[in-house]
Amino acid sequence: MAIEIGPGWTIGGGITISTPPPSVATAGWWTGGGPGGTPKSTVQRITFATDTNTASVRGPLSSGRMAQAGVNTLTYGWLAGGANPIIGFVTAIERITFASDTDATSTRGSITGRSGLGGTGNDTYGYYAGGESPTVSLVQRITYTTDTAAASTRGPLSATARYLAGNGNNSYGYFGGGNNPSSGMSSTVNRIDYANDTPTTSIRGSLTAARYLLGATTDSTTYGWYIGGYVSPSPLSRVDRITYATDTATASVRGPLSIVMAYAVGAGDSTYGWVSGSINSTVVNRITYATDTATASARGPLAAAAYSMASLSGIQ
Repeated sequence: MAIEIGPGWTIGGGITISTPPPSVATAGWWTGGGPGGTPKSTVQRITFATDTNTASVRGPLSSGRMAQAGVNTLTYGWLAGGANPIIGFVTAIERITFASDTDATSTRGSITGRSGLGGTGNDTYGYYAGGESPTVSLVQRITYTTDTAAASTRGPLSATARYLAGNGNNSYGYFGGGNNPSSGMSSTVNRIDYANDTPTTSIRGSLTAARYLLGATTDSTTYGWYIGGYVSPSPLSRVDRITYATDTATASVRGPLSIVMAYAVGAGDSTYGWVSGSINSTVVNRITYATDTATASARGPLAAAAYSMASLSGIQ
């Protein structure tokens, strides 16, 4: 008979000491997306330690949708918004439990239905910003521990925007780029102060080019990367980096992607960022944060081509 005497300690046939769980993400999940007018409910997972392998297909979303946004802790991911030609703009928030990701997602709270929104968060809250239904400056917040409640409205973005990208650290959330049907593409970076999130977001240093349909990733402490995007008439391979401590400066240009990518989304850990989701492509690129002026390296592909997906990072 085994007797547990503490976390990871048992007596019975010897003493076993288990390894504590990792404190950084070990995998990324890419969810939903196109192609065309037939959104997918597919969830694809990349295991970071074996990232040259083809992504594995996991449990599905409750329905197909495009242009939704994700926020996450290391244990769960919350997917909100998006659109489907049959059900229209999605209001339901779905949660993936990373440890049992072959199960279907569970429905939690709700947001104002819209697509093309951005997502970021910290250890306690997740924020969804912008989007179109039509285009809005709306920011809504979910509390992870009470995630069956409807999202609460916080201070808005400085301007309406759709198809923007989010990243941040545990104190601030940043939303970069986007598009407004009236004023066109934006290079603006907006910052949310999590400790005081009801005022209008503050404008920080800009991206190096106005664009939308871009992706983002972060090391969660020091830097945020804005990746690819669309500048008429072409998608970009450009990677911009903002330094959170000096965030009023214009972003710096880093090494490019190996291909141009619009609609791409990113996931990562404290060392690397993975980005994928370009139209008609299964290519996954990896950015090494410590040497981010080099061209991103191609890793194992997605299992199926899709674009306008959402992404999450966590422990599998």
